[in-house]
Amino acid sequence: MPDNSEYRKMAEAALFVSSKAMSVSEIAEAAGIASVGTIQGVIDQLVKEYESKDSALGIFKVGDKYILSLKEPYASRVNSLAGEPEISKSSLRILAFISKNEPVMQSAVVRAFGSSTYDHMKELLEKEFVVTKKMGRSKRIETTQKFKEYFGVAEQASQ
Repeated sequence: MPDNSEYRKMAEAALFVSSKAMSVSEIAEAAGIASVGTIQGVIDQLVKEYESKDSALGIFKVGDKYILSLKEPYASRVNSLAGEPEISKSSLRILAFISKNEPVMQSAVVRAFGSSTYDHMKELLEKEFVVTKKMGRSKRIETTQKFKEYFGVAEQASQ
């Protein structure tokens, strides 16, 4: 049976190779650790280690999941190395507006950006960055967990 340092290394490796935030049970499964309680303790230990060391990396909590990612300002400085975004500039502007004002009515987004909003909303819905709910003659728009994970909108795990 591996010791705690081996569990820590396995959990860290799982977070490193994953391109998305992972739940405690997903980390446990990926690391081959049966006890979710054990892995939660290991993750808490990793979070503290990354907070205390002088590193560009950190472990952040996104909802009930964790992700190993770059801390600011490093993420902003090297972001251009990540390649082209999977979303058009116009859709990204609308997504930023939605994120800043959520929940927001689609009618308010259309007033701000014009009728092309509908095409961009289709893209945002297809990519699962937003969800809508019919409210009267309009729709209420909110960002999704996928949006938070993709764009690194997260609280630090210790908070």
